[in-house]
Order: sequence, then structure tokens, then C-alpha cells
Amino acid sequence: MLKEQALRRIMVSTIALIIVSILYFFPSNSSLNKIKTTTNYISINKTPIYLINKDNYVIRTTLATKSTDEISQAKELIQALTIGSDKHEYIPKNFQAIIPANTKINSISLNDGLLKINFSKEFLNVEKNLEEKLIESLVYTLTEIKNIKEIMIFINDSKLEYLPQSNIKLPNTLDRNFGINKTYDITNIKNLTKTTIYYIGKENDLTYYIPVTKIDNNNNNKVEIIIEELKSSPIHETNLISYLASSAELQNYETLENQIELSFNNSIFEDFNKKNIQEEVKYSIALSLKDTLNIEDVIFKVDNEIITTFKEQ
Repeated sequence: MLKEQALRRIMVSTIALIIVSILYFFPSNSSLNKIKTTTNYISINKTPIYLINKDNYVIRTTLATKSTDEISQAKELIQALTIGSDKHEYIPKNFQAIIPANTKINSISLNDGLLKINFSKEFLNVEKNLEEKLIESLVYTLTEIKNIKEIMIFINDSKLEYLPQSNIKLPNTLDRNFGINKTYDITNIKNLTKTTIYYIGKENDLTYYIPVTKIDNNNNNKVEIIIEELKSSPIHETNLISYLASSAELQNYETLENQIELSFNNSIFEDFNKKNIQEEVKYSIALSLKDTLNIEDVIFKVDNEIITTFKEQ
């Protein structure tokens, strides 16, 4: 009898020890819920970049970047624009970088909106027909960065004043007034005007934008020029597309500080019942006005009702 009682006590003690061990090593759900976890996220930005397409146009698309300050972002974009760089695989298919391979940044600085870049001599190893497009690509890409308004280019500490093969003289500082994909329709060299208009390009499922700076003697209102050019049909350049309907009419507009209000008839709608404006139409108009008039916000109205506002982040 005593032997049986002793065995029973040992079994009870053993079972109790097992239960305590389970509870200790495998906490309850409520205990698990008290455990704090930390996840670190890397912020990725969609940043505009100007690359070369198959027709040798400098085109606007976006690239995923992780830099936060202006200098780091400029370096990252310059690397993406450099042929054969580590960022090459991130460039959208069918587009090309344009800065010659093995180009290095000797130094870079930003002061009061002016970015100074000192490149190695490889920067000049570019074909004659691409010299000007190289400058356009660099200027338009870097001035998309907040707080960068203009740039200066140096080659091994010497300021680049002329493009060596085409002998084009560069202004002292380069900004978006330099133009991009320039076309000329001039009768004299006096009273020249520049208007930059963004057309649409398509590569498979990718939509991108092709800015064209038209240099002519047209002294008409630039807002009206942009709208008329975008709705012209057929477009005189077969590889430049616009989705703005020819029946869309700009009825009125008002320019305010850093913004413009455009009032259209309802032909601007992609779907009248939904009262929505096609993204490509909105971007073509807004980017054209942003470049030409140096504004930030574009407000689209129909019958005095605000339909949408373009404010690129």
C-alpha cells in the first residue's frame, strides 16, 4: 500500500513539473501579444529622370530612389544616367543612360540653389549628335530635385563653357531655360520665344512624357499656345502623341502666385458621367505649364467647378 502511494505521489509530482515546464517555455497568446516587434522600412521615392528613348528623344520617366538629401539624390541620379553604372538595371527597359561610361564625380556642392558638379574627363566622351542632349538630360533631371534651381558643370576643375565637338556655347549657369528636344521655326533672331510642351510616349504598358521646346517668333499667349498645340490633330510629328480632344476649349484662365486655374468646356472629360480627366491629359497640360510659366499648381475647372488639381510631390 505504501509503495503504491509513493508511486502515485511521484507521478503527480512529475505531471505537475511537466505542466509547469510547458507553461514556462510556451507562453500564452496574451503573453505573446505583449511582445513588441519593430520593423524598419526603407522609404522609396519615385523621382523624375530624363533618359534617351529609341528615337533619341530626351524623355521624362521616373526612377525609384532612396536618397533623402539633395546632394545624395543628385549623386544617385547622376549614377543612373551614367552608362554601365551599378544603377543601370533600375532603368526602365527600352530607355538609355547618356553620361559616358566610367565618368566619375570628382566633387559636388550645393549653395543657394546652384549645384556645382566637377566631372572626370570621361564626361566628354559623347557622340557629337548627343552632346546637347547630354546637357539637357542632366539639367532637367537635377532641377527636378527640390532646392536645385540651376547647375554648373566642371571637367577636372575647369568650367565647361563650350561643347567640344559641336562648339555650342553654354550659358554661365544652366537651368530649364536651356530647353530640351529643341525645334526651331524662326523667321528672324529677334523676339525669340520658347515654349516647352509635353507629349506622350508609350512603351508596352509604360507611359512616359516627351518634352519639346519650340523656339519661334510666336508672341501669342503661352497658355493658349500650349493648349492649341496639345489638341492639334493630326500632330505634325507622328511620334509625338497628345490625348487632349480637339473639341476641348479653354474658356478662361487665371494666373495666381505659383498656380494657374484653367476653365474648360466638358470636352476635356474622359468620361462625362464620372467627370474625370484622363491622367495623360492632366499631366501633359500641367507639365507644360510648369516648365513654361514656372508654376507649381494647376487647377482644372469645368463650369466653375474644380475637377482636379495637379501638384506634383
